[in-house]
Amino acid sequence: MAIAPDENELLTKDSFEGGGIAVSDEPEVNSVAADEALWQEDTATAMDKDEHATEEHERSQQGINYPVAFWLVLLHVGALAAPFCFSWQGLVVCLALYWFNGSIGVCLGYHRLLTHGSFKVHRVTRYIIAFLGGLSGEGQAIDWVANHRKHHAHSDHDGDPHTPRDGGIWAHMIWMCWSLRGQHYTDHVNRWAPDLAKDPVMRWIGHMFLPSHILSGFALLGIGYWMGGGYMAASMLVWGLFVRLIIVLHVTWFVNSWAHMWGYRNYETTDDSRNNWLVAILAFGEGWHNNHHAYPRMASQGHKWWEFDGTYVIIRMMKWTGLAWDVVDYKKISDRKK
Repeated sequence: MAIAPDENELLTKDSFEGGGIAVSDEPEVNSVAADEALWQEDTATAMDKDEHATEEHERSQQGINYPVAFWLVLLHVGALAAPFCFSWQGLVVCLALYWFNGSIGVCLGYHRLLTHGSFKVHRVTRYIIAFLGGLSGEGQAIDWVANHRKHHAHSDHDGDPHTPRDGGIWAHMIWMCWSLRGQHYTDHVNRWAPDLAKDPVMRWIGHMFLPSHILSGFALLGIGYWMGGGYMAASMLVWGLFVRLIIVLHVTWFVNSWAHMWGYRNYETTDDSRNNWLVAILAFGEGWHNNHHAYPRMASQGHKWWEFDGTYVIIRMMKWTGLAWDVVDYKKISDRKK
């Protein structure tokens, strides 16, 4: 497991009703729910090696998921055209969307909001952020959250979907090509993300994963053509879509691989998580990974003064403007400010 002892105070099921999380549009309704559990009872327990095969073996038994493999190959091949259609406008759009989809969509949305419940937002805001996360190319929110909760439950033990103990390349990206399917997939998401799996809007956002990328591609083409003809259209498509998605994907994957292989540790956890300053810079604060594995529900992942967490800055701004509340800015319930 990868949960520090104090974090067990947060792993309760008091507000886990029927496998789903009650969400209200009013902040005061959810004030007590700041410490709700998003996982089931045995989440903080590592799998027994005598009872379970490795996740790599289980996924390998499913065979290659060809649609996922094709998607990843397509993005990488498309990005190869980048040197032939470079423009400063395309680069600016690439970097802006990298921040928008990476920091807001994945780090803030998929990870800290939907997976760990580190803060609360209005229902509409929750759906918008989930949609932005989907535009990162990393799959639908339900899949992402289920995989990540399972990762925390069995981090670097049998059952972890992407531990470097099964190989650095496996942890970085190969594991995605052996995705669970059929009943295995249904059982997986119902076990690890029942709150999202039961939400019809979240399911619809998931179904829009591929169409939304296609539509965004056409939008970039149209904007580019309007700005400067065919060359600019190609530049906006390649840099704004393919290059940007490749950057977001690999930066996120660095958290799964590098941040479990290289770096320093502030806390003794039962996994291999590390604080990696380079990953923290590239992934908007997600690289302070040992801190995160020690206290997963904390909204802030930088626990030392020099550990800057850009995503947490955005969460604080959202709280200041009233867009977010019940921010988990404490390590354990007894530390919470009254």
